[in-house]
Amino acid sequence: MERNRGIALRLSFWILAGITVIFSVIQAYSYFVSRRIILRNAETNSENLALSTVHRIDSVLRAVEKVPKNLAVFMEEFAYQGGGDTLAAIRTVVENNPEIHGVTIAFEPHAYRTNIRTFAPYYFKQNGKMKFTYIHSDYFTSDWYQIARELNAPIWSEPYFDQEPGGIMMAAYSVPFYRLISGKRVLTGIVAADISLEWLKEIVASVKIARTGYGFLISKNGTIITHPDSRQVMNETIFTAAEDRGDKEMREVGRRLIRGESGFVRFTSPFIGKMCWMRYAPLPSNKWSLAVMFPEDEMTSDIVDLNRTVLSLSLAGFLILLLMIVWISRSITRPLRALSRATTQIALGDLEARIPDVKTADEVGTLADSFKGMTSSLKQYILELKETTAAKERIESELKIAHDIQMGILPKNFPPFPNRTDFDILAKIEPAREVGGDLYDFFFMDEDHLCFVIGDVSGKGVPASLFMAVTKTMIKAKATKGLSPEKVLTHVNQDLSLDNDSMMFVTLFLGILDTGTGELEYCNAGHNPPLLLSPAGRVLILQPTGGIALGVAEEGVYQSRKVILQKGDSLFLYTDGVTEAMNKREELFSEGRLIKELAEMKGKSIQEIVTGVMGKVSGFSAGVPQADDITLMVIRYYGKK
Repeated sequence: MERNRGIALRLSFWILAGITVIFSVIQAYSYFVSRRIILRNAETNSENLALSTVHRIDSVLRAVEKVPKNLAVFMEEFAYQGGGDTLAAIRTVVENNPEIHGVTIAFEPHAYRTNIRTFAPYYFKQNGKMKFTYIHSDYFTSDWYQIARELNAPIWSEPYFDQEPGGIMMAAYSVPFYRLISGKRVLTGIVAADISLEWLKEIVASVKIARTGYGFLISKNGTIITHPDSRQVMNETIFTAAEDRGDKEMREVGRRLIRGESGFVRFTSPFIGKMCWMRYAPLPSNKWSLAVMFPEDEMTSDIVDLNRTVLSLSLAGFLILLLMIVWISRSITRPLRALSRATTQIALGDLEARIPDVKTADEVGTLADSFKGMTSSLKQYILELKETTAAKERIESELKIAHDIQMGILPKNFPPFPNRTDFDILAKIEPAREVGGDLYDFFFMDEDHLCFVIGDVSGKGVPASLFMAVTKTMIKAKATKGLSPEKVLTHVNQDLSLDNDSMMFVTLFLGILDTGTGELEYCNAGHNPPLLLSPAGRVLILQPTGGIALGVAEEGVYQSRKVILQKGDSLFLYTDGVTEAMNKREELFSEGRLIKELAEMKGKSIQEIVTGVMGKVSGFSAGVPQADDITLMVIRYYGKK
């Protein structure tokens, strides 16, 4: 059972709920707007930080590029006679450029001298001192040589560890140089300047964002060059790291980096395990990319702390409001609770319960006065209700008696003539109310002539039932041997029309069947035309006779028609309660649907026909109250045996 919640509690709950929703919306809006502003500022700051770092790195790389380019120009224009001048030029370049770790001029096979296949003198710095060596390995397959040679253009190599001259991480900038031989410009060798990437690590490591933010650098092939986790450097690419973690997002970011794109994306850092915002930008000189990670929680920590403070203050305010609302609600609902207790006693039947006096002139005082008036009115109403209930019970009893009387005057024992084998007859009536206006009857006028009738009185209820009883009595009195149906209906119409101040009328079909010959003479006074059913399943509508309803006009004229029934033919008579039955879509059952249903009942007994039609009408109008009386009659002719 649901708990009974008082007005004070509900009032407090809904007011606080409304305030909570309003404050929550305001706080959420404030949080998201502040967060958007912080992210926008962070995006601007990250762009400035990334671009300034890129410019610092690129300025060094641009300065380094000029050295091998100038040396390549020198080698193309200098007509050397021996190696001394070449070595002196290399040494001078290394000594005068502190950012350069080493320089080599590597010649094409036999280009230096025809009897020398490889010639690559190399000056480099080690522990602050100049060192010299020859690159004796087959340098033609090295990236710094081979790629510049194939592209026929200056290039930066991928970072590598130089094992021979010192084992430090370096990158080389390689520039091809040429000689004119027989008027053709022929590749002679590659000038390569090595730089140590230690200074690059220091520049990227100096990028500090909040407490755990960091930057890292990758090459144009995705190799990690600098990273706070030294195990990643030169051992992994951004793609192998993504593959190891199954991170599609990291793989997509890696593609953007090696394409030289710039951007600001939300990204989960595998290094610190946090959601970050990453600003990335390419180095113009060598197409490497710098990425700077901004931890999202650290970026928004100030606004989160502010929201916590605001939330704490809001909770304190809610508690104060709650106490105030409860106090105000109780002062308002105290007299209401007293009224509630009094009305509970009244609801249990104690009309003498005392209504508390409310001295205030507000709505509660008006309510108390209304309850006092209601109690007095209830006493009077209950007294009147007892009298009305007694009268209603008498009426219902009388209606039940009227129903029993009405049903008693209609034939209800079937088969009515068990000794007759030349025909069979069955009728059924379903009144819409306790008593109705439909009627049917059948009786023998002599040994071979069966008179039968079906009708529908205008209106419903007791007046219709009385008019129906009068009509039935008159027909039985007027239908004497030798009279035709038209004569019978003419006499009945004249009697019903006399002194008919209520202007009631009845539609009626009357037929006289010769059970020996099968001749049916009939007259229709404005009633639904009966249907003739053949044993083969064909359904025909009896021809109309043109008569109007009985009781409308004393001078009404009626005519008879004749038809011969064959053995096995059935005559189906009904009132308009069948065809005018309505379903939930306000569609009528209709004469067409009735004919279709009867045609499908070929070979059925008259009991099955009556039951079947009643069932079809009931199913069609399921869920809709019956609006009119429903009456059916079926006569099947067998003839004399």
